Amino acid sequence: MTELPISSDLIADRNAAHLAALEDDYAALGRKLARAGIAIDAIKAKVATFSVAVPSWGAGRGGTRFAKFPIPGEPTNIHEKLEDCAVIHQLGRTTPRVSPHFPWDKVSDYKALREEAAALGLGFDAVNSNTFQDQPGQAHTYANGSLAAQDAATRAQAVEHNIECIEIGRQLGSRDLTVWVGDGTNFPGQQDLGRSLDRYLEAAAQIYAALPDDWRMLLEHKMFEPAFYSTVISDWGSSILAAQELGPKAKCLVDLGHHAPNVNIEQIVARLHRFGKLGGFHFNDSKYGDDDLDAGSINPHQLFLVFNELAEAELNPREGFNPSYMIDQSHNVTDPIESMLSSAETIAQCFAKAALVDRAALHAAQGANDTMMAFQALRRAYNTDVAPILAMARMEAGGAIDALEAYRLSQYRARKAQQRKPVGLGAGIV
Repeated sequence: MTELPISSDLIADRNAAHLAALEDDYAALGRKLARAGIAIDAIKAKVATFSVAVPSWGAGRGGTRFAKFPIPGEPTNIHEKLEDCAVIHQLGRTTPRVSPHFPWDKVSDYKALREEAAALGLGFDAVNSNTFQDQPGQAHTYANGSLAAQDAATRAQAVEHNIECIEIGRQLGSRDLTVWVGDGTNFPGQQDLGRSLDRYLEAAAQIYAALPDDWRMLLEHKMFEPAFYSTVISDWGSSILAAQELGPKAKCLVDLGHHAPNVNIEQIVARLHRFGKLGGFHFNDSKYGDDDLDAGSINPHQLFLVFNELAEAELNPREGFNPSYMIDQSHNVTDPIESMLSSAETIAQCFAKAALVDRAALHAAQGANDTMMAFQALRRAYNTDVAPILAMARMEAGGAIDALEAYRLSQYRARKAQQRKPVGLGAGIV
């Protein structure tokens, strides 16, 4: 392994300064949990197994339709993105995989890229295709759709790109292909809504046929944007119907921001699991629509309820239950490394809190129609401060007790600002 981006001496020094307080907090929480019959070390061991991927594009500043405001030291290529992702994992110890996006992250030698990532302590997660933007030299435009386009040559081009992503993923060690399309309409009557879905399914079936035996095809739905009147795969119903038609390797991916306001996402989780089609999650948060805000920044309780359903699913597994977790955020006003460190911790906190739920009490209350006691079984777990558990697990894995503090003291961003070329102004996330 090459030298990691943050000084191990700095991490060790700051951990030594915080250790006594952490041990005190951990012991106090351990006594509290023991009174409820919970062994804190068992929860810590469970937390130590949890991981969530980070997106390569998340290492850069996001943008809107109006503007993007870059920051000094922002990455400009996949190699610099990997270095930033290595910082997140080195300090937080819960993000060992990177999800790349093509052609944004295209290189000439993927074997070398895989080795480069491994030297930084990273592997690769799901590969993501891009048929929602036109690229230089592209033969056919996606302005009128991709997998669901009217034009057969455009659909063939989109299929070919997804199959290329599968081949890239095989070289990187991935086993998932995430397929999201921006196909849809902005005017009533623009397309036949039934035939557009038929075209999507026909094209998706060609991609599905190219999947290796041990791969999954993760179908990501989205209610709106860039099309605002209709989208081809607009909700979990469309997604599960498409996945069922394609076959057992097709699963549904749930982005927490891709729903109408107040949609019960945790119930969607339970439904998809019931039919063996829960493939994974893109974690973020939303205030109005697909805002891609930091995970848990608006509704951390809902994130906890999602993990509660995942804990129930783990107790009643369906064949192939192995959800893929990834952060998917747009960091418009923060340092992306800090946002992903914070979000990864929030996600892990909700995972840990779900592990604290007294399942026997919950199920007994549900069986007795005791609404208040069922709710309290969840609320007791949610109100527990699990930060000492996460910090202890991080430290024992070689991370920082206070990851944000260590990152800022390292002056990593300032150093990169001196080494990297500036990112230009514009819109978008690449």
